[in-house]
Amino acid sequence: MVNKQVVWVTGASRGIGRAIALEFAKNDFIVIGNGRQYDPEVREKGLFEVKDTIEKNGGTFLPLQGDISQTSQHKKMLKQIMDEYGRLDMLVNNAGIAPLKRVDILQTKPTSFDYVFSVNARGPFFLTQLVANEMIRQKAGNPQNMYCIIFISSISAHVSSPSRAEYCVSKAAISHMARMYAHRLADFGINVYEIQPGIIKTDMTAEVEEKYNKLIKQDLIPQKRWGYPEDVAKATLALAKGYFSYSTGMQVQVSGGMNIQKL
Repeated sequence: MVNKQVVWVTGASRGIGRAIALEFAKNDFIVIGNGRQYDPEVREKGLFEVKDTIEKNGGTFLPLQGDISQTSQHKKMLKQIMDEYGRLDMLVNNAGIAPLKRVDILQTKPTSFDYVFSVNARGPFFLTQLVANEMIRQKAGNPQNMYCIIFISSISAHVSSPSRAEYCVSKAAISHMARMYAHRLADFGINVYEIQPGIIKTDMTAEVEEKYNKLIKQDLIPQKRWGYPEDVAKATLALAKGYFSYSTGMQVQVSGGMNIQKL
């Protein structure tokens, strides 16, 4: 068993997940990241770009091939982690997808709904269940160790966007999921948190960049700028470091003040 804390970041190949992986590695965590795309020959982007970047700076990153939506793959990934490091201290449920096409809620199709939910809600629910039971087992043998689970949801958990209803509903599910796991795992001393990013500049928001640029100028965001993956990564690290150890179930918005009700 290694002496360093081990964190698993789902969807670590790009965007927010990549930034979280890099931030944790800089702070001496051993980082695991999984993704559906797993090709060691591709080094300019994806999991192996993250691996190269972290290792170049002296960190440790283990890339795993695995699709969170496929619950049959969860045990295999966890086994790889335990075989390699003998412990898992933290899980960051970051993997998420947008609808393949934005359409009005009145035209949303079951296929799109199921596609989004499989990654954004169903997958994290059962992965967290598996990891939580492993953490309970570890906690029994190492009661002094800190274990935690962090869900990356979205302000879309409570902000309406009728052109991507399935995404919003999936994030609302994640938000309540975080509360329920926080409630259940409190008995075991395992904290659970939720981070709600606002408008973050990633591949997912690239297609609506012009729209959001206009809205930001119109005072949608009090801090008047885009959010960046690094903003979310720093908040995630603060939770993982134990700075909010008496705040299980806490919901943190990283949105530039979009949570402020204004007149």
